[in-house]
Amino acid sequence: MVELWDNYGLQALFMLLHIGILIGVILGAVAYYTYAERKVLALMQRRQGPMMVGPFGLLQPIADGMKLLSKETIIPAQANGPVFVVAPMITFTLALIAWAVIPVNAQWVLADINVGILYLFAVSSMGVYGVIMAGWASNSKYAFLGGLRSASQMVSYEVSMGLVIVCVLLCVGSLNLTQIVTVERPFWVDLMLFPMFIVFLVSILAETNRAPFDLPEGESEITGGFMVEYSAMTFALFFLGEYANMILMSAMTVILFLGGWLPPFEIEALSIVPGVVWFALKTCLIMFFFLWTRATFPRYRYDQLMRLGWKIFLPFTLFWVIVVSGSLIYFEALP
Repeated sequence: MVELWDNYGLQALFMLLHIGILIGVILGAVAYYTYAERKVLALMQRRQGPMMVGPFGLLQPIADGMKLLSKETIIPAQANGPVFVVAPMITFTLALIAWAVIPVNAQWVLADINVGILYLFAVSSMGVYGVIMAGWASNSKYAFLGGLRSASQMVSYEVSMGLVIVCVLLCVGSLNLTQIVTVERPFWVDLMLFPMFIVFLVSILAETNRAPFDLPEGESEITGGFMVEYSAMTFALFFLGEYANMILMSAMTVILFLGGWLPPFEIEALSIVPGVVWFALKTCLIMFFFLWTRATFPRYRYDQLMRLGWKIFLPFTLFWVIVVSGSLIYFEALP
């Protein structure tokens, strides 16, 4: 019995250590993603960006975090206090727990469950609760409008994302994220999934409320949206949750479409590079796409956003599910 307890104790300790390292890496990536965003936007606008705190401004994220920690959390007098405080916690927690099933290498995954893609989809779908709670609990018209916008926007584009994922699952025959990466797919199958890759890229912009679909936070019309009444660490949790979701969606894109931790070409020299490095490089490429679109495209009108989701993406992805399934049956390529 003592030996059994020691084994379970060691496993629990190892799991806690793994979780701690994962959370630390994610929080570090989020902090320096904000720095990278400011630098990339500055270069695209022919500015310098952060330069004052540390060499080349590298300590700016730490200074920003200390500033937010030292601020006073102000809860409006008319707000629903408990819901107001819990809302950003939900958003931030969901952005972290989704990483439990993300494989960064063949054996580097916290929980290698057989329905990992369903778990991811369920967690990402629940993210809308934090936003709705924040918009309602603030007892502000601007915050309420921002919450309604975000709810309808996220629900609209989750439908398209779900159908895109269905196309990928038809081609791999598994809900396990590790198997989605390792299963061998003919080149024509990857080519057939390319339109879904484009739809998925646009959908993750809308799902994470990023430009040009940052309408729930539209400063020009609803002055910050659902976060308008938040300050200090409650605002910081929303901020960290948004950027953690962006990194999560980038990792999902890499797993579904870009081969995960596998090298892009079957060349012996490339196989020397560790899989974690390939995974990180591909994820950074998609993360750069978020910044590039923010610097390039103007904000959509809300009716344009809804029309794109319901009248263009939804019919197209439904049609493409039929095309993919029909092609797999016709060419006898079902996994």
